[in-house]
Amino acid sequence: MRLNLKSVQERVRPLGGRSHYDREFIFELLAAYGRSSSNITRLRNGSLNVADDPSTEVAQKNVIYFKETTDDLLGVIDELRSAPTVVRYNTRFVVVTDYEELLAVDTKTNDSLAIPISDIDKHFTFFLPWAGMEKAQYVAEAHADVKAAERMAKLFDELLALNPELNTMTLGRHALNVFFTRLLFCFFAEDTGIFKEGQFTGAVGTLTQADGSDVSQFLTDLFTALDTADPANKPTHLAGFPYVNGRLFTVEEHHTVPTFNKKARDLLLESGRLLWNEINPDIFGSMFQAVVTPGQRSDLGQHYTSVPNILKTIEPLFLDGLKEQFDVAFDSAPKLEALLRRIARIKVFDPACGSGNFLVIVYKELRKLEHAILERLQGLQGDKFTFNLLGSRINVEHFYGLEIDDFAVEVAILSLWIAKHQMNVEFREKFGIDLPLIPLKESGSIHQGNAITRDWNEVCPNTGAEEIYVIGNPPYLGSRNQTSEHKRDLQSVTPRYKSLDYVSAWFIKGGEYIRGTKAELALVSTNSVTQGEQVGLLWPDVLEDDLEIGYAYTSFRWSNQAKNAAGVTCVVVGVRNKGEAPKFIFSDELRHEVNRINAYLADGPDIWIGRRSAPLSPVLPRLGFGSMPNDGGNLLLTDDQRDTLLERWPEASRFVRGFSGSDEFIKGKSRWCLVISDDDLEAALGIDEIAVRLDKVRDHRAKSTEKSTRALAETPHRFYFFAHRESDSVIVPATTSERREYIPIGYLDRNTVISNSANAAYEVEPWTFALLTSRTHMTWVRAVAGRMKTDYRYSGTIVYNNFPVPSLSAAAKEQLTDAALRVLDVREYHSEKTLAELYDPDLMPDDLRLAHQELDELVDAVYRKRGFDSDEERLSYLFGMYEQMTAEEKRK
Repeated sequence: MRLNLKSVQERVRPLGGRSHYDREFIFELLAAYGRSSSNITRLRNGSLNVADDPSTEVAQKNVIYFKETTDDLLGVIDELRSAPTVVRYNTRFVVVTDYEELLAVDTKTNDSLAIPISDIDKHFTFFLPWAGMEKAQYVAEAHADVKAAERMAKLFDELLALNPELNTMTLGRHALNVFFTRLLFCFFAEDTGIFKEGQFTGAVGTLTQADGSDVSQFLTDLFTALDTADPANKPTHLAGFPYVNGRLFTVEEHHTVPTFNKKARDLLLESGRLLWNEINPDIFGSMFQAVVTPGQRSDLGQHYTSVPNILKTIEPLFLDGLKEQFDVAFDSAPKLEALLRRIARIKVFDPACGSGNFLVIVYKELRKLEHAILERLQGLQGDKFTFNLLGSRINVEHFYGLEIDDFAVEVAILSLWIAKHQMNVEFREKFGIDLPLIPLKESGSIHQGNAITRDWNEVCPNTGAEEIYVIGNPPYLGSRNQTSEHKRDLQSVTPRYKSLDYVSAWFIKGGEYIRGTKAELALVSTNSVTQGEQVGLLWPDVLEDDLEIGYAYTSFRWSNQAKNAAGVTCVVVGVRNKGEAPKFIFSDELRHEVNRINAYLADGPDIWIGRRSAPLSPVLPRLGFGSMPNDGGNLLLTDDQRDTLLERWPEASRFVRGFSGSDEFIKGKSRWCLVISDDDLEAALGIDEIAVRLDKVRDHRAKSTEKSTRALAETPHRFYFFAHRESDSVIVPATTSERREYIPIGYLDRNTVISNSANAAYEVEPWTFALLTSRTHMTWVRAVAGRMKTDYRYSGTIVYNNFPVPSLSAAAKEQLTDAALRVLDVREYHSEKTLAELYDPDLMPDDLRLAHQELDELVDAVYRKRGFDSDEERLSYLFGMYEQMTAEEKRK
């Protein structure tokens, strides 16, 4: 059952405020979020309950692990959230309660809830994913991370002001970046048991002068000591600091420690007093990259990929498969050992790794799985079980990264070390064995370089037989936002570089890297690479004949709570060598198994939709551009200008027409234009105001750099392009908000000229309007239209002319006409509102929505008698129809 927010709230409300709760609570809670009664019955009677102890626990795969207990709730949930059964069944929510208090954890986002159970109705949004409503993107912007970044930004600015030469020296800025990476490690180390508690900050505060004059020398000596293995070779006052290794504190000539003053020393000590053990390595690296990157300070926390978005990439790619293998092997020690060996050999490569958050999350997820396997082996083998005393089999060296920014490279390496330490702590808590982080035995496999021009095999060698997963969130950069350097990069991998997004290079190089091997690829991208012209320009080169899209997340909103963060609509695309493995499309948090996935991320044939000069479907009238004045604004009039003109020269009314483009039509604005035929030119020039305006048009065009524009300077009364006909017309806005369920298409009378910001069709019968305003057509638009930022960019040559429409009987046309007129009548009834208001999904009147739904059902029946259950099914049918119609066209 699909529910909206309000209905969920109403269904959960009766569960709050009760004086008594018992086991029935969890079944009532699940029912409130739309879980079916049959599902709950089977869960209640035990046939679906996969819990370890069904007498006190209720568990369903992918959904819930619920436990009632009288023990310490916090301790129970901490133990349970990473228990083998929870990992095995990919449990989304872990809930524990003593029926007085309730604790819950969302294992996908790491969000937690701790409330009196009677307040459950006040926190109903926590479990919304059960109702198919994924919560807004997880914002890993913990206060500790933001506060630490802000403090470090102040210190960075102060040191740069004190050491201006670092901005001019060839390696000066790099030296400062390395210095800050070392500070980050020291702060984290003294709060997490790697160093003694407070050891670093305490030493700076105790062993340096208050004016900061000797801090630089002290830190130079300390960093040397941290790179020295034998305590006897360290100064006595630094002998207590451990040996770190791992290249972090390697002494190099250009790694100069900057000069300090009192303020800089104070800022250093203030930063050290923060609780660095609360820092999340998958987040803080990106924020500290913002610290040292000009122009990004105001958006600390914006420059990272959220955990759920990373999981969208890695779960279907390989993590779900590993967990399924864990499930199958759960009662077999040899199979569990084989799984351990497999995950120990996996290599992960992010060729746009930034500060390493993708790699960190994958590392932590594999360590969690390793811990769950070890716990299960311990349970199966009892006293015979022995640990690998050398530590985890998950090797940091198997995590490869390529990043153009040198500071990000250093932070990525540091982030992996911190993640390793945190997972070592979890290992100690589970098994009582300490796996010390230092001395660091791995230096990491993160490299600095341009991922487009660098040979990926030099960074992560792919012999063909290894299990390698290429993941990441490369920079998007639409073609209009690229510099000449970006263009050169793209040109090095494709001759179609001029019209492609920058992220295309990663798909092209990724396809080359995995082709003919066991490696697989999954990248986050803006959805523009799966829409409009880019599909035909990019994907034939990526897929060729031997690769396929194995899974895809269709468009989802990417957002976070950073100040001024702009929402971006993204997709995740997984590419692999062709095979027999199942394929999945994820849409609205639901997974659909499909036969094939094309580059529009639909279950349909591999087709590349290009420009057409005329409609594919002969029943459709021609749709063209509106009229373009190219007049410097002088053939156009505002309301006031029109009124003034007609008040002084009433005879000018014959030359004044309405003028409407996308913005005017949707938002109810009015504009006017002068339409003057050659025969009427002399009369028009007799009106002073018009004569002056035409002179200005002439001047505007004469100054143009375009030859075609200059050629029209001598006919200033004519539009540059005039498409208007003396008949009623249908206007199709060229751009419209992606929030709208329907593009506001409508009729205009013969006295209104449609501008070039919209598409125009003339002498259009209402049944055509019905087709264009239908859900079926909107499904086609969402798949094949381009984008202007995130708005739909409706192209007659791409969208309209390729839209497949079956032949229509007279009866069908009559039914569609009635439905179209009903929509138009309801709009007229609400004439006090603009189309922007009427088609706002949050404000759309019920009667208009109903009229559209009735029209949608009729249009669906035109295509297929039994209609469609989803937009994915509609789109798959449309692609199949398009393939058939174009094939028939070629045969003629």
